[in-house]
Amino acid sequence: MTSQAGRAPGPEVDTLIIGAGLSGLVAARRLVDAGLSVRVLDKGRSVGGRLATRRMSGAVVDHGAQFFTVRGQSLADQVDDWTSRGLVTVWCRGFEGEDGHPRYIGTTGMNSLAKDLATGVDVRVPSMAVATRFDDLGHWEVTTDDGTIHRSRSLVSTAPVPQSFSLVFESVEGLPRAVFDADYDRTLGLLVVLDGPSAVAPPGGMQQPSSGVAFVADNALKGISAVPALTLHADPDWSLERWDADPSAIESELHRLAEPFIGGAGIVEAQVKRWRFATPRQPWSERCWIDESTRLVLGGDAFAGPRFEGAWESGIAAAEAVVTLCRSHR
Repeated sequence: MTSQAGRAPGPEVDTLIIGAGLSGLVAARRLVDAGLSVRVLDKGRSVGGRLATRRMSGAVVDHGAQFFTVRGQSLADQVDDWTSRGLVTVWCRGFEGEDGHPRYIGTTGMNSLAKDLATGVDVRVPSMAVATRFDDLGHWEVTTDDGTIHRSRSLVSTAPVPQSFSLVFESVEGLPRAVFDADYDRTLGLLVVLDGPSAVAPPGGMQQPSSGVAFVADNALKGISAVPALTLHADPDWSLERWDADPSAIESELHRLAEPFIGGAGIVEAQVKRWRFATPRQPWSERCWIDESTRLVLGGDAFAGPRFEGAWESGIAAAEAVVTLCRSHR
C-alpha cells in the first residue's frame, strides 16, 4: 500500500477503483483473488472511509462506523475468518436488552478491518481522482491531483454518488438521475478523551439517548481503548441545522450534547468530526449500477443500503460485474 501521492502509476491495470472505503476494498480484494490487476485510489490519508479509528491522548476512538451486524452468508464467512485471527469480536447483543443479533467490532478499532482487506492490494493514498476519460481505444484514464494519469480496462467508483457523478458524467450516457439526485444525511460528531469513567452504562453504547443525539459510545466499555473516551454522533436534523455554523459554536453545542454522558469526568482532549456524506437517504434498489459499453461500475452504500453489510454486498456485486465485463471483452 502506497502512502503518498506522486508515485509513478506503473503499468495499466485491469481495474481502477475510486474509493478505499469498505465497498471499494471488498471489490478490490475479490478482484485480486480472481486474478485481475487492481489499483485503488482514495483522497484520504488512510484506507477505510467511515471505518475510521483515531488515537488521541492514549485512547483508541472509533469515530465513524461503531459496529456492524451480519445477516448474509458472505459476510458471515468473512467474520468467521476475522474472528479466527483475532480481528473481530462481539461487543454486545443489544444496547437496551439483548435482541439476539451480535454487534461486531474490530478488536483494535473498525479501521483495522479496512487495513486487513487492503493487505496485498495496490492502494494509493492520499490520491484524489479529479478527472476521468473513456478514450478512443476503449480504456479509462483517471487523473489524480498530483497530475498522474492512471489507465485501466474497467472502472469502479464507490465514492459518494455526487462525487462519482461529477467524475464520470461526461463519459457515460444513461446515468440514472434517481441515484445521483439522492442526498445524504450529514453527521457532526465529537470525540472526547476523559480522565475517568464516563456516565455511560455497560455495554457502552446508546442509540438516540437524548434529543439531538443519534449514538454515543464509550470506547473503553466497548473494549477497544484502555483510556475512557466517548464518541458522540449528532442526529441528521441537528447536524444539518448547524452544518454551516461557526466551528467554535458547533464545538460548544456538541459539548453541551455530550455533558450528560461525560458525567463527573474531566476532559483531556476533544475533537470535532464532520461527515458530509454520512448516510444515503434513499439507497438504490440494486447492489450496483453497470454500464457495459464503458465497463463502468458504480457501487457503495448508496446502492445496497447504508449499513456495513450493505456496503459489503455492493463491493461484492461490483467485483462480480467487473469479472463478467472483463471476460466478455477479452
